Amino acid sequence: MNATAEIPWIAADPASRRVLELAEKVAGASTTVLITGESGTGKDQLARWIHQRSPRHDAPLLKIDCASLPSELVESELFGHERGAFTGAVARKPGRLEMAQTGTIVLDEVAALASGMQAKLLRVLEERTFERLGGTETLHMEARLMALTNTDLTKAVATRRFREDLFFRLNVLSIIVPPLRERRADIPELAAHFLARLGPVHGHPDATFDPSALRLLESYDWPGNIRELKNAVEHALVFTKQAQLRAEDFPEIVRAGSSGQGPGGPLRSLEDLERDAIKATLDATHYKIGRAAEVLGISRKTLLEKRKKFGLL
Repeated sequence: MNATAEIPWIAADPASRRVLELAEKVAGASTTVLITGESGTGKDQLARWIHQRSPRHDAPLLKIDCASLPSELVESELFGHERGAFTGAVARKPGRLEMAQTGTIVLDEVAALASGMQAKLLRVLEERTFERLGGTETLHMEARLMALTNTDLTKAVATRRFREDLFFRLNVLSIIVPPLRERRADIPELAAHFLARLGPVHGHPDATFDPSALRLLESYDWPGNIRELKNAVEHALVFTKQAQLRAEDFPEIVRAGSSGQGPGGPLRSLEDLERDAIKATLDATHYKIGRAAEVLGISRKTLLEKRKKFGLL
């Protein structure tokens, strides 16, 4: 996919501006970039922003979701395969490394790669060459690689779930995207951005936020980060009966999570708020994991991990 449309990156908060300044510096380089941060913080958006402002912007930007694909399919998607390489390989298929040409490859959730695939990726990064599955022709990697993850790779290395040598190869240029609760000045700007985008879709092209809605949005901790904020704005647009969105139009999870933030309200830990939000969503969706993850604005994998962590089985 060629990056032609402007990729927005809202940076009203000083923490977001620091991310943007670093992204501008790495955009012109060809070195591998590692982007880390919680799920829903905008890592994929930032990768696209960097590609668009790089000398490679006219070449393809191709992405592989390492968490959702079986390891054998990740290998085929990345390297391609020859006819007969495995059952079902009825024709030669180029991989993303080949198709990207001089563009950018984005490996989303790189920490999910199996150990064998980690070793193969390390070889590609070191030698800049690869072969299609079932093939002998040596091909040269010309694309830039960006790796994204919400996993703490230093901990993954310490527990031997991620190769240390691959970590050092990926961690040449590193950008940490802070969670939304640590860049609260972005919340009104992001909410306005989603309102302008989604308002016309749901029949409210002139929708605005009333003061109670803005106070609600600014006081909630957004465990699902930007993705959860977008879903909350869309929820309000669907359920509102007027052009000005009020606090009561937003999901119960957001209203409940913000209730303890006002003067005189009981202070609660972020972990307690997150557990309550996840439990309420699971109850409301009758424990349909896919739907609950969508409402919360997190991945299915992240929800399953948090469900286990909080004992919500």
